[in-house]
Amino acid sequence: MHPQDPTLVRDHTIYSCVMGSRAFGLATDGSDTDRRGIFLAPTPLFWHFEKPPTHVDGPADEQFSWELERFCELALRANPNVLECLHSPLVEHVTDTGRELLALRGAFLSRRAHDTFARYALGQRKKLDADVRTHGAPRWKHAMHLLRLLMSCRDLLRTGELTIDVGDEREPLLAVKRGEVSWPEVESRMNRLAAEAEEAAPHSPLPAEPDRERIEEFLFRTRRASALRLLDAYADDEVVQGVVRAVDARQR
Repeated sequence: MHPQDPTLVRDHTIYSCVMGSRAFGLATDGSDTDRRGIFLAPTPLFWHFEKPPTHVDGPADEQFSWELERFCELALRANPNVLECLHSPLVEHVTDTGRELLALRGAFLSRRAHDTFARYALGQRKKLDADVRTHGAPRWKHAMHLLRLLMSCRDLLRTGELTIDVGDEREPLLAVKRGEVSWPEVESRMNRLAAEAEEAAPHSPLPAEPDRERIEEFLFRTRRASALRLLDAYADDEVVQGVVRAVDARQR
């Protein structure tokens, strides 16, 4: 298998879900269906000079997947889009390895989320402000999603749990998307949510750092299992056996 083979997503996906407005409970008739996934590249592909891709765009429209290691790296950094992927209520496919990953969702969460969510929100806020200066109004859909992100950050810091569906906030948020709420009012809501997140951060039940050791142990086990599957397929190949013995020695 060539590292860029599109069958990486087709044959090696361990978890896939629907994200975007449909997962957030904000879908309307014209909403796209955004799919996100995680694939586990077979360990032997890492023994080539050309490594497997860290992500794959497609093959379907509105589909994006991360290789497991890259996904874990981003999640440990509290990347908002990646963390939310693990908490989607709309799971379409999950393997045993994917279920192990879902069981570790809490290990990725930490108070780092405050900084990463806030930085992302600040970047989006600057874009909205630029739209207002240039066009007299923001892109209301983007304003709605920024409010949703700020709510998610505040509630995560308060409760220690990441909730995706907006629940009772659906209609107020959709009113923003429709342009029915003035920009000054939207700004006021954004500022209030950011202040509430700031206030919640020092008292959050979340740990200061994610549990990197647990995640690394999980990643190591999945890589080892992939190598062992190769050993079963090439039981008489001394080179392959030597590589797997090296993996086992590292584990001990």
